[in-house]
Amino acid sequence: MEVKSIIWFRHGLRIHDNPALLEAIKSEGSSKVTFYPVFIFDGITAGTKLVGYNRMKFLIESLEDLNEQFKSFGGNGLHIFRGDPVEIFTKLSKELGINKICFEQDCEPIWNERDMRVAQMCKELDITLIEKISHTLWDPNSVINANGGYPPLTYQMFLHTVNVLGNPSRPVQMPCFSNVVFGTIPLHLHKQLGLMNSIPSPEDFSLFPSKSKKFLVWKGGEKRALEQLKIRLQVEQEAFLNGTYLPNQGNPKLTGDSTSMSAALRFGCLSVRKFFYDIHDLFAEVKQKTFSNTPGGHHITGQLIWREYFYTMSVRNPFYAQMENNPICLNINWSRPNDEDILKWKEGRTGFPIIDASMRQILSEGWIHHTLRNITATFLTRTGLWYSWEIGLQHFLKYLLDADWSVCSGNWLWVSSSAFERLLDSSKFSIIAIAYRLDPEGTYIRRYIRELRDIPNRYIHEPWKTPLEIQKRCRCVIGKDYPEPMIDLNRAMQINSSRMKEIRNSLIEVKQPHVRPSNEDEIRTFFWIADDIAVKC
Repeated sequence: MEVKSIIWFRHGLRIHDNPALLEAIKSEGSSKVTFYPVFIFDGITAGTKLVGYNRMKFLIESLEDLNEQFKSFGGNGLHIFRGDPVEIFTKLSKELGINKICFEQDCEPIWNERDMRVAQMCKELDITLIEKISHTLWDPNSVINANGGYPPLTYQMFLHTVNVLGNPSRPVQMPCFSNVVFGTIPLHLHKQLGLMNSIPSPEDFSLFPSKSKKFLVWKGGEKRALEQLKIRLQVEQEAFLNGTYLPNQGNPKLTGDSTSMSAALRFGCLSVRKFFYDIHDLFAEVKQKTFSNTPGGHHITGQLIWREYFYTMSVRNPFYAQMENNPICLNINWSRPNDEDILKWKEGRTGFPIIDASMRQILSEGWIHHTLRNITATFLTRTGLWYSWEIGLQHFLKYLLDADWSVCSGNWLWVSSSAFERLLDSSKFSIIAIAYRLDPEGTYIRRYIRELRDIPNRYIHEPWKTPLEIQKRCRCVIGKDYPEPMIDLNRAMQINSSRMKEIRNSLIEVKQPHVRPSNEDEIRTFFWIADDIAVKC
């Protein structure tokens, strides 16, 4: 039988290390395969149910990159549809004889209904359906099964479980299209199928850019991701030569070009397996050449392992991104949100410069450093406003380029002390102290808060302490040109600490099972805070 196949891109927007793509172009004997690369804007895929301008722009740039690559292979580019996948695939099957659909696994439960509908359609129409795992290092379900049918409750337990499973699979080979005929879709079907005649723009989805100046410009696509990876590996190599690892963790760079690969991983422009093995192979090479005694192991790609951990914790928990019905989330009695308070936080008008600069960067550029995410999240929840983490999660999912359902939810559960927190007594730290350490001269603050550009360094993180005559001279009167602090932070931390103590005591009394860190070092590693940071309320 002649194979007429589709590779259905959802995440995994790349050619390299794409086992689903290899399956889609696999031929039987010497016969040719008629092949259609497809992406569908269905209102949910790739996180488009809740999406801001920057994330949509990154996604579209990634599709543009794929489109150009398929043209270079001799095809007609990427076929981009707008509509329901079941309806589109049904029509393609009946009109063009499609008999095989391949895709990369989307392991998160929010995609289950979509994929089950497609699977049922394939069964009814006798279409071969092939799903491949390559968005994660390990199959999250295999991790759970190896742990006795339950997700590992601690990060250390997770490490133990994956060590039992063994190293993740290495990347697969690049595809060869010599035995492929790129299929075309007749013009008379375009309207019926919702085929878009050109690559859309964010404006086509009524999404428009922020008017704020961008200092970091992120570009989507596999080509750009692989270029960034080369730069990142140079940074990693320098760290390895110095006997260290995770170079951007100990001394985070808040300004300058970022070496983060998180957005490329989130959309699958970069294979997580390639990233993992490129770093580990580089470490082994440096160690061999320098006779270094620096121990290897999963810890040198710790951020990727946390990513895997959060995927595993969420894969069988459809309520993972909410407090209600979530078995690993504490039911904390958060304050009833005040709309104006929430808007001040979202827009960067809290009166705390490190918070406001971070929130403004999110809106203008779609990204902030991991450390800043923790600071803004703790301020919204347990150290400042005492509002539910669900509010922050929805904002981050909409605006952060790299926010996905599992990892972003996991981070919010962590920083709000709702889960993954060891008896809620280990997460008190001073936002102001961290701000002075991260940005001692206020370079980051002045970049995103122009009102404060002339405020002296000694007051840059606490501008309300600036003498009035200096405020006037700097053309930034607090309460007029830049807001006063929206809360008394020290007082709020004292109150919230007491609240957490009450919750902690109640947990001790009822002995409620609770997902938690393994030890204090793990907490510091997660929050990316050094030993010299003040941790007292």
